[in-house]
Amino acid sequence: MNHPRTPHPDVTVVGIGADGWGGLGGAARAVLGAAEVVVGGARQLALLPKDACRGERVAWPSPLRPAVPELIAAHAGRRIAVLASGDPMFYGIGRTLTEVLGTPLRVLPHPSSVAYACARLGWSVEETEVVTAVGRPLARVAAALHRGRRLLVLSAGAGTPAEVAALLCDRGFGPSRMWVLDQLGSEDEQCRDGVAEAWDEPAHDALNVVAVDCRRAPGALRLGAVPGLPDAAYEHDGQLTKRHVRAATLGALAPAPGELLWDIGGGSGSIAVEWMRTHPSCRAFSVERDPVRADRIRRNAERLGVPGLGVVLGGAPGALGQLPPPDAVFIGGGLTAPGLLDACWDALPVGGRLVANTVTLESEALLAECYRRHGGDLVRLAVAHAVPVGTFTGWRQAMPVTQWAVAKAGPAPLNTSPGDDR
Repeated sequence: MNHPRTPHPDVTVVGIGADGWGGLGGAARAVLGAAEVVVGGARQLALLPKDACRGERVAWPSPLRPAVPELIAAHAGRRIAVLASGDPMFYGIGRTLTEVLGTPLRVLPHPSSVAYACARLGWSVEETEVVTAVGRPLARVAAALHRGRRLLVLSAGAGTPAEVAALLCDRGFGPSRMWVLDQLGSEDEQCRDGVAEAWDEPAHDALNVVAVDCRRAPGALRLGAVPGLPDAAYEHDGQLTKRHVRAATLGALAPAPGELLWDIGGGSGSIAVEWMRTHPSCRAFSVERDPVRADRIRRNAERLGVPGLGVVLGGAPGALGQLPPPDAVFIGGGLTAPGLLDACWDALPVGGRLVANTVTLESEALLAECYRRHGGDLVRLAVAHAVPVGTFTGWRQAMPVTQWAVAKAGPAPLNTSPGDDR
């Protein structure tokens, strides 16, 4: 059985709320009272009474993360208390300290703003989705918008509530009800509510949380939680993996939390976007050599709630050398580019997945040879749509797509032929 490592002997992280010293328990007060150095934000340090906390006060510099090792080293051998808002391990400094110092810490958590907000609203924490806008793009909220869902947005400042309301209206969720909870846990706590499309509240206290009861506007495009979003969800110039093929492709890629995708020949970015929408921790890079399409990919990612999608402007395989190793690779264009398949295959770890789609005979022959040598699944995807034929209805066949999907079982190269069908 593995046991937790011994916490750092000199550093204790103490969570503190808007109620300040009065809201702290005995253990937290004892740590702060005995600390020789207290590190925290200026607002947090101001909450401590000078007579009870006599240690040296050090405000975090900006940027914070690069300064952590030097700051802790400068006070080595002294008892250090680090102040954090609420629960230090929930989007807090506790995680940063643990990652940078490479050791666990003693942590004394305080109720988080999420716990307070759910308590005030009567919402169950486990059924409420949380999105933080602190140091992250607010556009991430868009990926969490589904009718009937409840969201909490951790605000980046006083202007966040109005920005949330504008985003809801832009994404077809203007009828959603909103609450803004200021200074949770303090004597100055306030709660104001309204509807996003009619939101006209002035700027709130910088320390606020926005709660949203999601309601989709009539006629707004429905975006589900699984791959295969409507084609109309994307801005595109025709270079788009269509909905039904996209769903099959994501099924073959099989994204899992925390995994990284290379999307080569991004086009409109739909594969990478929907890979990232499967879980907030999924990551992706879309490689696209056309600058107009690269900008379009960025806009699609922003609108559909995954602004963290990395867009690499350049051709493959040349542009792949700068990327971190992938867990999966999708090739949607340029299959016969010299060295492309070899580079992708070599970059994959054992167990990594490669999925390639094509509509040309030349690339289809290449995939058939890859299938013969490496196995996997070789399928042809054909979709037909009902369309008017005079006063009747008939089928219009879309161009069939040949797809090869394989999980890497070993390091053998593909040794493919040169050429370019893109």
